[in-house]
Amino acid sequence: MNTIEPPFDCDLCPRLVEFRTQNQEKFPDFKNAPVPSFGPIDAEVLIVGLAPGLKGANCTGRPFTGDGAGDLLYPTLLKLGFAKGTFGATVDDGLKLINCRITNAVRCVPPQNKSNAAEAAACRPFLIAEMKAMKNLKTIVSIGLFSHNAVLKTLGFKQSAFKFVHGAQYDLGDNLTLADSYHCSSYNTNTGVLTPKMFEAVFKALL
Repeated sequence: MNTIEPPFDCDLCPRLVEFRTQNQEKFPDFKNAPVPSFGPIDAEVLIVGLAPGLKGANCTGRPFTGDGAGDLLYPTLLKLGFAKGTFGATVDDGLKLINCRITNAVRCVPPQNKSNAAEAAACRPFLIAEMKAMKNLKTIVSIGLFSHNAVLKTLGFKQSAFKFVHGAQYDLGDNLTLADSYHCSSYNTNTGVLTPKMFEAVFKALL
């Protein structure tokens, strides 16, 4: 088994398995399975989100693809040179990532878009394996507080070691930096918590 990615029928989280089974019946055309990471394994930047959205990545099978969060993330990556091609919000749009990779702290869609600590812990071995496999990894971009905390635990830090602050960059040692951003969800952008300019600034700081 590829330790970077959970198996298609992963059964580590009973609550997520039950929800996945319900969705397989309700939305038979959706992927309804753990969503694999996207982007080159030799990238220097790893973007870590929370979990797949029900009608976004859970449907399309690619992180941040098919929902409002991706409608901000991918155009930002294209604008700043972290991607090339055209973003069409489908897995076959031909978009390619450049020097960055995207994954989620929890690989399966959770009910009400809310994962819990136990599910993050169950998925943590995959994130650990992914980071180890990324030999050129220099920067982790945490999209949201849940991701921030998951990354810290993955790397062996206490949550209190580094406070989640939008736009912050933390030196984690071993030539690794953690960069924080508010989640690029439609809720955050629609309420003004996160603007495209604020989000873009996080990635500009990596250049």
